[in-house]
Amino acid sequence: MDVHIYKIKGMHCASCAVIIGKHIEKLPGVKNIDVNFALETAKIDFDASKISLDKMNEEIGKLGYIFEDSDTFYDMKIDHGHNDRGLMEKDEKIRELKKTKRKVQIVFPFALIIFGMMIWDIISEYISQIGRIPISLPLQNVILLILSTVVLFWAGRPFIEGVGRFLRYRVANMDTLIGIGTLVAYTYSAMVVLFPWIREYLSLPEYVYFDVVIVVIGFVLLGKYLEARSKIRTGEAIEKLLNLQAKTALVIRDNKEIEIQISEVVIGDIFVVRPGTKIPVDGVVMEGKSSVDESMLTGEPIPADKTINDQVVGATINKQGILKCKATRVGSDTVLSQIVKMVGDAQASKAPIQALADKVSGIFVPVVLGISFLSLLLWFTVGTQFIGFSEAVSFGLMSFVGVLVIACPCALGLATPTAIIVGIGKGAENGILVKGAESLEELSHVDTIVFDKTGTITEGFPKVTDVVGYRNFNEKDVLQIAGSVEYHSEHPLARAIIEETKKKNISLLEPKNFESMEGMGVQGELDGKQVIVRKPNQEDQNISRLSELQNEGKTVVVVSVDKEVVGLVALSDTLKEHAKESIALLHGVGMKTVMITGDNKKSAAYIAHRVGIDEVISEVMPNEKAQKIKELQGRGRKVAMVGDGINDAPALTQANVGIAMATGTDIAIEAAGITLLKGDIRKVSQAYILARRTMRTIKQNLFWAFFYNIIGIPLAAGAFYPLFGIFLSPMFAGIAMAFSSVSVVGNSLRLKTKKILAP
Repeated sequence: MDVHIYKIKGMHCASCAVIIGKHIEKLPGVKNIDVNFALETAKIDFDASKISLDKMNEEIGKLGYIFEDSDTFYDMKIDHGHNDRGLMEKDEKIRELKKTKRKVQIVFPFALIIFGMMIWDIISEYISQIGRIPISLPLQNVILLILSTVVLFWAGRPFIEGVGRFLRYRVANMDTLIGIGTLVAYTYSAMVVLFPWIREYLSLPEYVYFDVVIVVIGFVLLGKYLEARSKIRTGEAIEKLLNLQAKTALVIRDNKEIEIQISEVVIGDIFVVRPGTKIPVDGVVMEGKSSVDESMLTGEPIPADKTINDQVVGATINKQGILKCKATRVGSDTVLSQIVKMVGDAQASKAPIQALADKVSGIFVPVVLGISFLSLLLWFTVGTQFIGFSEAVSFGLMSFVGVLVIACPCALGLATPTAIIVGIGKGAENGILVKGAESLEELSHVDTIVFDKTGTITEGFPKVTDVVGYRNFNEKDVLQIAGSVEYHSEHPLARAIIEETKKKNISLLEPKNFESMEGMGVQGELDGKQVIVRKPNQEDQNISRLSELQNEGKTVVVVSVDKEVVGLVALSDTLKEHAKESIALLHGVGMKTVMITGDNKKSAAYIAHRVGIDEVISEVMPNEKAQKIKELQGRGRKVAMVGDGINDAPALTQANVGIAMATGTDIAIEAAGITLLKGDIRKVSQAYILARRTMRTIKQNLFWAFFYNIIGIPLAAGAFYPLFGIFLSPMFAGIAMAFSSVSVVGNSLRLKTKKILAP
């Protein structure tokens, strides 16, 4: 099966997304389709041997939609700078937006004027001091006929086409609702003006509804324009990431420096980075020293020092010296490209909560059409018994049009995707990369965070923490002796001791007769004396401070000279800088914290106590971690797992949501739903707050979308008129519908302004 992401042209609303999904998923060879209205994309899982893009387009083309291949959407953006397809697509959207804006600029002023005239007309009915509009009714009708004809068949053309598709293929969307409503209002009004004898013969009311056509289409167009403009804004996260990249690279070819496009750089190219310029692609330093601003990747304001063999990342900024680097990753393999793709894939996904909105949108249009025809029928039949035929027909037509207009499911369709897009973009800006929308939803429900110890709570490599000297040997003497003998060892503890001597500028001696004692330690001669650096044994238990250091979970080596103990060196996997603060932040948002590790109980308990973790699961084999997560879930807990290693991958997958450190392995990152840049676990609490706020925004959006329809539909149908004399005219219905969509998008965009720092 192949998974492809296609751009969709011709999609105008949530029910469009449902129509496309229903028609494509029934085709042979299609396993699954995920249509995203906000991004205008379709993610399709299909068998290429059974179905093709052309066949799919043949199916939906007759409905007014078209798929465009965009599998390389993000790669092409990265590779081709300003001339890429991504920018062309954005330019095309901007052009479409400008067309809509031009229609709005022409139609909406007339809609406002006519709306004002309608209000004037209504007020003048009750306040005699306000005179009637000083234009005769026949002249008003002719002017409005001309205006409404232009508005309906030019600006409202998509709505008319929607009616045509409905009659031909029985598919209805937002355009269908608007189209049927305005077309009925226009047709009736045109008949009254052009063929008055028909009206007189049938005793129909002489009211016309040209103003309804103009005002409704004017307000709907305004709503469409504001939605389209907002949707462009919600994609700013990817746009900002793309703007970080360099457009060209200075490479050495045939011993000459030449400037080429990013897309032309290949692995193995030697490129030159001058001070103040962006590093074009990922690579390794071959010559030079400099400091590099990596804040786009890490968020850290302090530049990182770079020298030979250090890794550099594309789009970071060289601050000082000249660097010569070898390209190691280009195009879609670079760190920036992967980040962009991650953000893009996540934005194109759906949260499970959206399934509700999609289901409602799928049945919404036919139900609304049924309600509108039923209200028309009831006014024509029951209404005539109470208020007379002429008035009943008038109310029937207004209710028919009003229901169709106010029930447009735009707000419902935009409720989830706009919040998800903004939320994921907000996360990306803060170093929190969300792989899928479902990860945000799952994280918002989590009540327990499980941390792997090594590399997550701790740095993941040993450091010297304590040095103890005996028999007139001070700390420096002990380190010098231990470091000199360990110099030729490749053991991680030996490397840690050597690093400590370098840090303290301790000069080392050359040992003679060096020997590695397998599983025990090392030995050698210094100045004719036999030196041994080894594990403690049973006889060493009485040595001062040995038990104390071991009880703290530290690994201790004994240093002896001519069989006499002269010192101890304690090493430990040190805590990450902000580990304790991170756990406190999680407790601050009501989270239960657990640490899982293969370490012994004593060492694990000591680490957990130092950072304030609630519960410890120790002495766990790598293949048992997922089972431990399952056991926690069996107790009714919603679990997030935070890890960085290959052995964490099963647990990351088993958890309700996996959170990986970007400093960890690729396998862990693939298994997780969320990745934290720089491996900063303070971002765990930020990710939780982001998830919670995003889901709260979605729920608010859905509430308002349903609220508008639950109140608006019966109001527009005239259900409250017999009891309270309240009736919502189609003009106000159009305003309410447009406002509902704009309010939903606006509410989602509020997420951009929210801080996601824990209390």
